[in-house]
Amino acid sequence: MGSSINASKLVLDNQDNKIVSQEEAEQAVKTLIQYIGEDPEREGLIETPKRVIKSFNEFYAGYSQDPETLLSKTFEDIEGYDDIVLLKNINFESHCEHHMVPIIGKASIGYYPNKRVVGISKLARVLDVFAKRLQTQETMTAQILNCIDKALLPKGTAVFIDAEHHCMSTRGVLKNDVTMTTNQFSGCFLEDVNLQDRFLKMVT
Repeated sequence: MGSSINASKLVLDNQDNKIVSQEEAEQAVKTLIQYIGEDPEREGLIETPKRVIKSFNEFYAGYSQDPETLLSKTFEDIEGYDDIVLLKNINFESHCEHHMVPIIGKASIGYYPNKRVVGISKLARVLDVFAKRLQTQETMTAQILNCIDKALLPKGTAVFIDAEHHCMSTRGVLKNDVTMTTNQFSGCFLEDVNLQDRFLKMVT
């Protein structure tokens, strides 16, 4: 079971207490270029530190966002709907916190509404906020579930993730075409094995 995080505090800490300037970050990239044996002043590499930091701002944009605010607007006029709401096969790209190489996969997010629902695009955005951080798949699975539980107070939540880890396919054991799956349940999904099975059949 992954632990819950305080997303708001994480955003605050990383934005208000940021102590590394862009210039310092670019210099760090330049140092890494030298470390691998390259010349950072070579024509093709002169602009590389700026490009790397610009890409970092995209890769790790989740640190500047609070996922709970994305779920703050809900809708109660659902005509008595009482069943699973599922967003299936959402593409995502993240980065492994151990080697900072890509984790690429798909997530399926479901919840059992408790008299209110949220716009489906918001579920995909919540996934992106957590994916755009250094991650382990297990932690990200738990973070998504905990966030939805806290913000929507549903009867239950279910998250399923299937992803390829480049720390395994492009280095180390060099095993391609291998994916890792994680899933986590809360509320009625955790209490009812039949509901778990139904969710998993819907997403796999």
